[in-house]
Amino acid sequence: MPPRMRVSSGRLAQPVRRQRLCLYEMAIAARYASTATTPAASHEQMTRSHVPIAHYPSSQPPSYRRPEYRRSQLLRQYTSMIRTAPLMVFLQHDNLQSVEWTAIRRELSHAMRKVDEKITSEGRAAPALAPHIKVQIVQTRIFEVALRIVEYFRPSNTAAAATPDAVDPVTQTSAEIPLDPSLFTHDLSRAAHDAVLDHKGQHEMAPLLVGPTAVLTIPQVSPEHLKAALTILAPKVVGLPAPTRKANPGWHEIPVQNGLSKLSLIAARMDGQVMDVEQSKWVSSIEGGMDGLRSQLVTALQSIGSSITNTLEGAGKSLYFTLESRRSVLEEEQKGPEEKKDESA
Repeated sequence: MPPRMRVSSGRLAQPVRRQRLCLYEMAIAARYASTATTPAASHEQMTRSHVPIAHYPSSQPPSYRRPEYRRSQLLRQYTSMIRTAPLMVFLQHDNLQSVEWTAIRRELSHAMRKVDEKITSEGRAAPALAPHIKVQIVQTRIFEVALRIVEYFRPSNTAAAATPDAVDPVTQTSAEIPLDPSLFTHDLSRAAHDAVLDHKGQHEMAPLLVGPTAVLTIPQVSPEHLKAALTILAPKVVGLPAPTRKANPGWHEIPVQNGLSKLSLIAARMDGQVMDVEQSKWVSSIEGGMDGLRSQLVTALQSIGSSITNTLEGAGKSLYFTLESRRSVLEEEQKGPEEKKDESA
């Protein structure tokens, strides 16, 4: 009797995974099996054209990238993060351990809460941003694609309006879905893929997204929170005073210091504009946050108005005095000799 060959679990994992991922293709095969008399399509049509399936889940329209892949989910997560976070700080890390990441996140959260408490104590009406400020590691290649989609993909109003409106209330599937793939304009659609394909490597953040990268996201442009974050993450780079051991003893712990030594500040992005270290330092130096910046703007506008008023008034006054002096000279010249004798007497 021949010896039995053992089959490892690793050999069975790939076929089972392939069968699980291709379940949705069974509907396509069944549909095309019923139309066997139709002429065979070319290879280009099979790869580029959209397969006309009658029913899709209402929450999952047809997409160019497979939505069940982790890369697709990361792409959707990154595009949402870029759209909702107007202020981001990019850091390059070098093999940080989980203990070091935990310690850094703890100190960062503590610093953000102190900024929120300071704003509340001053009586300013501002939402608490500490629970929504996060630092996370990103996949640079997928993040660069997400940046291109947010910057360069502009779906037209016609395509956005051509969404399926006939929905079956029993099966929760669309009864009539447009067969043109360009009508679907979500981030995983073919339209988004074709729109940003020619802009590969052209985004201004592309040269910076090299190597392991972490992103700090702040859901609102707040110079005070940015200053507190830079004080924790990179105080020496931006020239800010580091927290003292008496005020913040946790920042001087060994896991925090070891983790910070492996972090380096790359750049920041505020309202779609990329800023270097010096510009980030300038934004963090604004006193009073956005309210202080608005007050400085109002003061500057008022000073400009007053200076313009003084300039215009000065020109008018000088013209008035010039005309008055000239009028007095002319009056003296028009007087006769008798009038001059009377005035002198």
